[in-house]
Amino acid sequence: MNEESETSQEPGVVPEPVNPAPPTPASGASPAAAPSPAARHFGQSSLARTLAVVGVAALVVVAAVFGAVALRNSGGSSRGSGNIRIVLASSHSAVATSGAQITVTGSGQVEGTPDTASFGIGVNTTASSAVGALEQNNRQVSSLEHSLEQSGVVAKDIQTSWLNLSTNTNNSGDVTGFSADDELNVTMHNLSNLGEALDSAVHATGNGVTLDGISFSISNQSGLLAAARAQAMLSARTEASQLAAGGGLTLGSIVKVTDQENASSNVEYYANAALAAQTASRVPVQAGQQQISVQVTVVYQLKSS
Repeated sequence: MNEESETSQEPGVVPEPVNPAPPTPASGASPAAAPSPAARHFGQSSLARTLAVVGVAALVVVAAVFGAVALRNSGGSSRGSGNIRIVLASSHSAVATSGAQITVTGSGQVEGTPDTASFGIGVNTTASSAVGALEQNNRQVSSLEHSLEQSGVVAKDIQTSWLNLSTNTNNSGDVTGFSADDELNVTMHNLSNLGEALDSAVHATGNGVTLDGISFSISNQSGLLAAARAQAMLSARTEASQLAAGGGLTLGSIVKVTDQENASSNVEYYANAALAAQTASRVPVQAGQQQISVQVTVVYQLKSS
């Protein structure tokens, strides 16, 4: 730049150069080399990688925080904020009650009218010989069976339960004769004709008849058992609910049920053979009522209310 140009400028004003030249280094300093395009590109790439690494690290930290919260909510460590501790306390309480169980017993009882009777009836005969005792017994048992069939007992409901031929002796051990015993188990489904059937059987057999007893039953107990079971299960649940409520809990699902049924007859009839043979009217027999009871043992799960 010449002197004329320098003197034409206003004092204190420095014109903005159109194409400024790089600054001239001070005297005695070595000039700095200008960065090349490749160096500038490398610097930008390094910066991008640094930002990427920082972003990934931030994501890892966030994921770790959320993972720790989830772990604490599922029953992990209780360290952390107050909200997390509350959730953990509730979770531990649920786990503590999930394995709790209660066992109770319930009973149900219903009554029904028997429609079936079973009894044992037989013949005892004596003779001086074994053959004579057996033949006499056979004739009387045949008369007995015929009488029962005439009273409405079907052949399949008559079954021989005892047959015995024995020797009779006196106090000295001498043989005085022989005895034959034949007993039948009989089932009757028409109870309205039971007394008459027994009376006819005794008269047909004679003084040698034996009557061991009568038991009554209900042939179809399914409906009565269902009612008794329903009562037993309701009784068990009522008791279990009361006990659970006393502990601040409620009933969960049923774990196990054990069922035990019991049908009992309240009539046992024993007849004296000699007295029955002298009775002209039908034998008075009352079936009464039969109780059917069911007992259940139920195991329930417990849960927090």
